[in-house]
Amino acid sequence: MKIFDSHTHLNSEEFIQEVPRYLKQAADLGVVKMTNIGSNTQLNADAIRLAHQYPQLYAAVGWHPEDSKNYDAAKEKLLEEQLTDDRVVALGEIGLDYHWDTSPQDMQRKVFARQIAIAKEIGKPIVVHNRDAFEDTYRIIKEADIRDIGGVMHSFNGDPEWLKKFLDLGMHISYSGVASFKNAHEVHDAVRATPLDVMMVETDAPYLTPEPHRGEQNEPGFTRYTVEAVAKERETTPEEIAAATYHNAEEFYHINEKD
Repeated sequence: MKIFDSHTHLNSEEFIQEVPRYLKQAADLGVVKMTNIGSNTQLNADAIRLAHQYPQLYAAVGWHPEDSKNYDAAKEKLLEEQLTDDRVVALGEIGLDYHWDTSPQDMQRKVFARQIAIAKEIGKPIVVHNRDAFEDTYRIIKEADIRDIGGVMHSFNGDPEWLKKFLDLGMHISYSGVASFKNAHEVHDAVRATPLDVMMVETDAPYLTPEPHRGEQNEPGFTRYTVEAVAKERETTPEEIAAATYHNAEEFYHINEKD
C-alpha cells in the first residue's frame, strides 16, 4: 500500500532537524510521498530546500492568511520566482482564517485573491486553508474561477452542503485526521459523499493527529490512519482509498510517476 500525504509540514520547527527519521517512520507505514506546504518566507524556503534534498518530497509555497499582514511587493516577487522552481508543485497554503484573526480580514481577502491571480498566471494549482470563513472563501474562489488550474480544500471540515458547493467550483477535497474523530459527524457525512476521483488525504502534521494517536504530535506517517478512517466511513478497503488518493495527488500536483 502506497500513500501520498498531500499536505504536511516537515519544514516546521517540530521536524526540520530530524527529517530523515520522520521520512523513515512514514515509509514504514506506507507513506512514500508528501508535499510540504509553506506559509511565509522561512517555511517556503525550507519547503523548497527539502524538496531538492529528498526525492519523495515536493513543495508548495504561498502566504498563509495568518501571515498575510506581512505580504508586500518584495515578497510577492520572491513568491513568483519560487513558483518557477521545478520542485514547487502548487501555490499554498493560502486562504482565510477568521478563527485566529492574526491578520485583518480585509487584508486576508486581498492577499488570498491576489495569490489566486498569480497561480492562474503561472499555471499552478492552489492549496486552500479555510477556518471559520466558508462564505468568503467560497465567494473568492468562485469569482476567480480556478477550473483551469485546479485547487484543493485542505483538511476539509464542512458538511455535505458545503462539499457540493466547492465541488461545483472544480475543487479537490483533502481529508486530515479530523476524519477519524468520533464526533466529527459532518465530516464523516462529507467523506461518504465525496467522489473518490477528487479526494486526497493528508496529515497537516504536526497538527490534527488522527486516532489512535490523538493527543500526540502528528507526523506524516499517520496519514495511514486517515486512510483507514476514510475507508471505514466509505465501507471499503484502505488499499482502495490509498491507491485512489495517491493517484489523485500525483495528478493534482502534476507529478510524473517516474519522478
